[in-house]
Amino acid sequence: MDFDAVVVGAGAAGLAAAIFTLRHDPPARIAIVDGARRPGAKILVSGGSRCNVTNRVVSEKDFNGGRAAAIRTILRALPVSETVAFFAELGVPLHEEPGGKLFPDSNRSRDVLDALLTELNRLGGSVRSEHRVTAVRAASGGFELDTSRGTLRAGCVMLATGGLSLPKTGSDGAGLAFARTLGHTIVPTTPALAPLLLDDGTPSSAVVSGVAAPVGLELEVDGRIATRISGSMLWTHFGVSGPAALDLSRHWLRHSLNGAQPAVTATLQPEHTFETLDAAWQALGRRQPRASLQTGLTTMLPASLATLVLDRQNLPPSRILADLTREDRRALVHTLLRWPVPITGSRGYNYAEATAGGVDLSEIDPSTMESRRCPGLFLVGEMLDVDGRLGGFNFQWAWSSAMAGGRGLARRSAANRRAAP
Repeated sequence: MDFDAVVVGAGAAGLAAAIFTLRHDPPARIAIVDGARRPGAKILVSGGSRCNVTNRVVSEKDFNGGRAAAIRTILRALPVSETVAFFAELGVPLHEEPGGKLFPDSNRSRDVLDALLTELNRLGGSVRSEHRVTAVRAASGGFELDTSRGTLRAGCVMLATGGLSLPKTGSDGAGLAFARTLGHTIVPTTPALAPLLLDDGTPSSAVVSGVAAPVGLELEVDGRIATRISGSMLWTHFGVSGPAALDLSRHWLRHSLNGAQPAVTATLQPEHTFETLDAAWQALGRRQPRASLQTGLTTMLPASLATLVLDRQNLPPSRILADLTREDRRALVHTLLRWPVPITGSRGYNYAEATAGGVDLSEIDPSTMESRRCPGLFLVGEMLDVDGRLGGFNFQWAWSSAMAGGRGLARRSAANRRAAP
């Protein structure tokens, strides 16, 4: 064999897994191969080029896809506290921002990538760039990998090629095809954390383009609420984005993929119920009876969104609160709490931050990330059927699965060397 192991993919999960493998098995002969000229493109563009490394609190509840018990086991391989310590050891201390998001103190994603590459080099590993893998097959005693620079032979292979999101960074789904040929089931994929498109007939979308506001989103399927998400939503020239919309996207797309017709509504006053919001309007009318509806509504919403709401209700913005009838007031409250969001699709993988679907997690040993279908094959990161919500969770999945996979790969590689004649 040319190598004890070949790691395919030099993104977050692949680089971290190679580091953890070499820390647990220093003599291991490992090649990290990647088709790109420079590794870690997705790290560099993440978090607005600041890299949201992880979140202060992470649990299996922050993820979708595979079984919660398996996700929990993998997350325990490298919990948040150890992730923070790992990056501090590499010279990248982290600080916390709203929502529990942890970023490098330098606010530079480049520092995260450079630290990983420096540690990999210190351990004797390196990335073989422009080695695009075109085929992976089981062979006598291990695996053969056809690359753009020739064929490599290894006792083990780790696939860390990512999903389909942000294809400009090199994520083209090739690893999923390799996994399928090696016996794995691929859960159909969709974009995740993707901006959403709205019906072209949505009135006055230009009026609110660029406006952000807190909302509560409800996704309904077959008359039942399937998902509730809260957070800020941004209206755009094409539809909606922002944390709430991005987190909702995978749910809308998964239900659509399964043949359902999901419907989404937004509450524009997520802190209120119908009764409390109706009471708030009555109290406002008593305090400021001569105030206009526009003035009253802008105490609750951005001005342009208030204009859109009044237009939807056919209410003159100049009407004073004292003249607002009970029926109009209650209809307005209902609209504020049940604003339709007519989603037609997403902006696709080009704008998605993650991929939903991928290699079926039940076919992976969660303690080692080794395939249950193909011994000696390991799979980590985004190419598995696990996707997290916005806020650093997908990077934490990369680090944790890399640690579990690195330990497993180190044990398997060492055992193979011991068994070699």
